[in-house]
Amino acid sequence: MTYDLVIGDRAYSSWSLRGWLLFDAFGIPVKLHRARLYTDELPTLLKAFHPAKTAPTMRTPDGVVVPETIAIAEELASRHPSAGIWPEAPKARAIARVLAAEMHAGFVALRSHCPMNLRVSYTDCAPPDEVLADLKRLEVIWDWARETTGAKVWLAGDYSAADAFFAPVAARIASYNLPVSARAMDYVQAHLAHPSFRRWRAMGMVDGADQEFYRRPYPQRPWPGPAPLTARPVEGTAAENSACPYSGNPVTHVLEMQGRRFGFCNAFCRDKTVADPEAWPKFMALL
Repeated sequence: MTYDLVIGDRAYSSWSLRGWLLFDAFGIPVKLHRARLYTDELPTLLKAFHPAKTAPTMRTPDGVVVPETIAIAEELASRHPSAGIWPEAPKARAIARVLAAEMHAGFVALRSHCPMNLRVSYTDCAPPDEVLADLKRLEVIWDWARETTGAKVWLAGDYSAADAFFAPVAARIASYNLPVSARAMDYVQAHLAHPSFRRWRAMGMVDGADQEFYRRPYPQRPWPGPAPLTARPVEGTAAENSACPYSGNPVTHVLEMQGRRFGFCNAFCRDKTVADPEAWPKFMALL
């Protein structure tokens, strides 16, 4: 038995990103169930996860349905005490929980004006005063956490649930080119380079068609995170490898990179790798 996790579109569902990071960033296996937002897919899927009504929703191996990322974090931490979901030191753990709780309940103006969209980055989004106030609050609590715990990169020492909760905010700052201090931008860049975040964004780049709700008329710029290596999908099944590096199944789809051909078991495996090859250690081992 394993955990099940309901998620929405990876490019847009900020809450789903948080929930998934609580598994991937801490090495906890999970089976995903994806539903496209703004369709009947999510309510239909959630009928099997009563009484949940949102993504993400977790079901534990013993069948308990756990909606809401705060509850998911706490339940996973209880069941996997050595995973490092919360800091081990009591002081740092308390601070991490304070931060996660404020993120879960706050920053409404930022969320409303800048819905998460991992597929684009804009030069400017004309943030109103309410959004600027949210950004200042982020700087205050991020600085407080790192100064109090002595953390250098993450908020309370090693990467924890508090950081997973702020990953969608880092994505918003990157997508909308929001004005923050240099120290806050260092924290944002740490998120953009985090292996789990890069994997999620790579999948989000090819996870279904664009959602019109998230389209904005602002001028665009390149994504400010690590630049991906160049790869492209190609026709045919001829490849250096006969089995998909992720599933072990036979090759049906191929990419070309550095003049070499590598195969995968389906279009999604190939295309998520094309989006950011370095995000996938099993592929990089082939390369």
